[in-house]
Amino acid sequence: MSAAGNAQPGLPARKAALQILSDVLRKKRPLDAAIADALSKSNLAPRDAGFARLIAATSLRRFGQLEALIRVFVPKAPQPHKAGPTLEILIAGACELLFLNVAPHAAVDAANRLAQTDSKSVHFKALINAVLRRVTREGAAVIASQDEAVLNTPDWLWPRWVEHYGQETARAIATAHLQIPPLDLMLKAENNPSTDIEGMMSLAPGRLRLTQAGRIEELSGYNEGEWWIQDFAATLPVRLFGDVAGKRVIDLCAAPGGKSAQLAAQGAFVTAVDVAFERLATVRENLQRLNLSAELVTGDARDWRPTEPAPFVLLDAPCMATGTIRRHPDLPWLKSAADLQITETLQAELLDAAAEMTAPSGTLVYAVCSLEPEEGEQQVDAFLRRNADFARNPVTATEVFDPAFVSAKGDLTTLPCFWAEKGGMDGFYAARLIRHSSRPSA
Repeated sequence: MSAAGNAQPGLPARKAALQILSDVLRKKRPLDAAIADALSKSNLAPRDAGFARLIAATSLRRFGQLEALIRVFVPKAPQPHKAGPTLEILIAGACELLFLNVAPHAAVDAANRLAQTDSKSVHFKALINAVLRRVTREGAAVIASQDEAVLNTPDWLWPRWVEHYGQETARAIATAHLQIPPLDLMLKAENNPSTDIEGMMSLAPGRLRLTQAGRIEELSGYNEGEWWIQDFAATLPVRLFGDVAGKRVIDLCAAPGGKSAQLAAQGAFVTAVDVAFERLATVRENLQRLNLSAELVTGDARDWRPTEPAPFVLLDAPCMATGTIRRHPDLPWLKSAADLQITETLQAELLDAAAEMTAPSGTLVYAVCSLEPEEGEQQVDAFLRRNADFARNPVTATEVFDPAFVSAKGDLTTLPCFWAEKGGMDGFYAARLIRHSSRPSA
């Protein structure tokens, strides 16, 4: 790694990682935003930037374990207002030693240097040095004795998963979250034989997976607009519409736009609606690269209405996103059970609005990247009790490639532990709802 003008190789990367961790853990900033901010200020070489991301993401992915480990050696952690980023320095240092296989002398020395650069943590330099030396000698044994699935899942989530999925599946989900996820690509043309990327795996027609991707812009077919990034599970809800060629589809809460691209690539006339103008700008850029088109509308789906109802409506609703923890390891530590009540209310309002936009005999697909039943099956059950003119249209195994993805009620349900031998997938829920041609009589 380049020293970037610093006497200690790798220190600028570690300073960036420390800033990222502090932003996430102290300021509750999303990891992606914290990374973008820290790297924009640090001017790191690509290799150092990658190292900074790796330290921060792995520290968060294993945060429960690392925090428990530190408590073994420091039962009473120093207060942040006195110690500054001391805890983050310890967490990152232990992460390097135990999960990134960094040489002990390099990791401990770097931690000491990081402490030296902060006006508060400098007073805890001796503690940092002593603890990380003990971690070097004793840490592996402590980690081996830990229950990693439970420790790395916050208390607000673990009991919920055990209750809903059972102990075995809850453990499988939590274990899947500890793995660095692969990169999934969705092809613009599902049967395109020309896309040839080294190391790719075909998951299903038009769906490729890479475990070692490198720079996205340098992959074959990027500049030609042959594919976009989209987790395999996230591509499945669009399949529930069937043939949309030449048909009008309203995509609500459309950003970042993967599903809009899927629909447009299949020949649909897409109206993509999102409340955030800047997120729609990203959708526009992606569609331009892919040479696809859609009508983009900035607006709150609870208030916006089309000139006439559409035969197909997709609502990919805002949610707790607990199905995406593999890709967002900060999420469990940023959210709480209280946030669930807010998203439940919003989803119900959006679902009722989406229902108004669905034409008679039309199809409404509701989707969330959540593992929480209140946001999935229970949300749909409540909607159907409120809206007698809608009914479930059960999903078939053929439509979603695997019978394991179909719930007892006929909804799409994927879990991060599914297809573990292929690298897993995001947790996703979707229900297909059909509007009657006329409202049933009471």
